[in-house]
Order: sequence, then C-alpha cells, then structure tokens
Amino acid sequence: MISITEIKDFFKGKIALNERLAQYTTFRIGGEADYYIEPADAEDLLNMIKYLNKRGVPFYILGNGSNLLISDEGMRGVVINLETGFGYLKHDDGYILAGAGAKMARFVDFCIQNNFSGVEMLAGIPATIGGALYMNAGAYGGEIAAYVAEVQVIRNEQIKFLSKEQCGFAYRTSKLKDSIILQGKFILPEGNPAELSRIRKEITLKRNEVQPVEIPNAGCIFKNPKDNYAAKLIEECGLKGTSIGGAMISPKHANFIVNFDKASAGDVIELIKMVRTNVKCKTGILLELEVQLLGFEENILK
Repeated sequence: MISITEIKDFFKGKIALNERLAQYTTFRIGGEADYYIEPADAEDLLNMIKYLNKRGVPFYILGNGSNLLISDEGMRGVVINLETGFGYLKHDDGYILAGAGAKMARFVDFCIQNNFSGVEMLAGIPATIGGALYMNAGAYGGEIAAYVAEVQVIRNEQIKFLSKEQCGFAYRTSKLKDSIILQGKFILPEGNPAELSRIRKEITLKRNEVQPVEIPNAGCIFKNPKDNYAAKLIEECGLKGTSIGGAMISPKHANFIVNFDKASAGDVIELIKMVRTNVKCKTGILLELEVQLLGFEENILK
C-alpha cells in the first residue's frame, strides 16, 4: 500500500496506523482505519494526495465526524483529518476566511465577535466548515451557501478557487463531491453583536430542547422529503423509542438515532432499514439518507 518511510520524506503532519475511528465521530461508532493522517497545511495535503493517487490508495477526508456512520469493520486505505492544519478563522478586508477544519460553533462565534450576521442560525450544527460546505448545512430556514463568496479546493491535484455558482449548492448537497475543500471565503452583512449573541443563544437552547444532544448521535439520519418532514413521518409510524441493540430512535426527535448503549454500526443500519420500510409501506415515501455511510457494501440497505 504505502510506505511510512517514503511519506516521512515529504510529510510534516501526523501519521498513525490502525487508528480507531469511533473517537473521531459524534456517533462514537466505527472500526479502524489502515492509516490516519493529519496534514500540517495545504502543501502537505496536496503532496499526500498526489502520493496516494499515484499508488491507487483510497482515501477519505474526515471532518467533525458528524453526519457520518462508519462500518464496524472500519475503512481501508487512508483517513485524512483536516482539523489540525485547517482549523483557522481570519477576518480579512470585509471577508471571513474559514479553514475546512474549523468547527461551526467557533465560526459562528467568530462572525458574531466581528459584527457579522447571517450564520447565527447555524449555531449548534456539529460540523466543520469543510463538511458544512460539502453538504450545504442549514437550519431554521437558512443555509451556509447563502454567504459563500468562493471556496478553495484541491481538484485534479491542483489548488483552485471556485465561485459560489461553480460550487452548485442545493438542498443538503453541492457539486464539491469531486473536490477536497481547503477553506471557505464568506461575505456577510453587518450586525449587532449583542443582538446576534441573543439569537445564537435562543437557537442553541431551542436545538437542545428538541434534539438529543446529550447522547452520541450523527444528527438527522434522513433528508426531509419535499413538503414534508422525515421526523413527522417516522413519528406517525409509531417508531419513536424503538431500539435495536444499543441504537434507538430518539424519543425526543424521531429523525435522530442515538447510541445509548455501545451501539454497533450494524444496529444503526438495521434501524435505518426498519424505518425506511415502515415509512414506505405507510406513506409510499422512500426516505433518502442524509447521514453518510462509510466502509459498507453498496447494497447494505437492500
């Protein structure tokens, strides 16, 4: 596969073998990665990508580990975590520059502290900037794409800058699937820090009231169907509180599956299958996953 000796000749960041991935996910579920890497900067990352591509080694970019379910068998190849080298936040000439590894909570606070409004509704989303851009994260009627000026990425082994239009943002998706996100450049309207802090606090309290933030989870499991809500459909099927193994459909929010007792990825998969089957039988709607599945066979939900 790859040679640690060769990598150390050009790589400045951290390298670990057989790293258990559960500790890096909000679900606290997942087996080992063959190689776990934390690049120091963009040059470090680009050199690594070129090396892996040349040898045909698969790799995955790990953000905050939210919105993610990793197989109990783990992942083959290399898992790359950008939090260490890309966790920066900068205020530059009216723009906010946010590294892909920066946490959403820090980003929201940083914007408020610098008198910028618009992203306070994203408070509480457990994501990094890279993951939020990749999935076009949103809440309470807003989404991060609304404030994007451009996104810096690695694409085709080159560092490029993409305009908002080139990113192809849509509901919980984008055209960034073939890119590695390095940073986002945001332009936001001015706001009053005291008022923005108040709104942020209200949104955080509201989120904590209706979501099971105290128990490991991956956020919403399913996308909302058009003109409907996944949680409503699941609740109408009487599935709140249903459990398989250590995984349970949250009694607080039906679109959340929580890891209440050392759940396996297999437990979660079986719950997902059960929910989709029940909702499809009752309503004719096949719920589409919002959570990403990694390390599984393609037909795992069949």
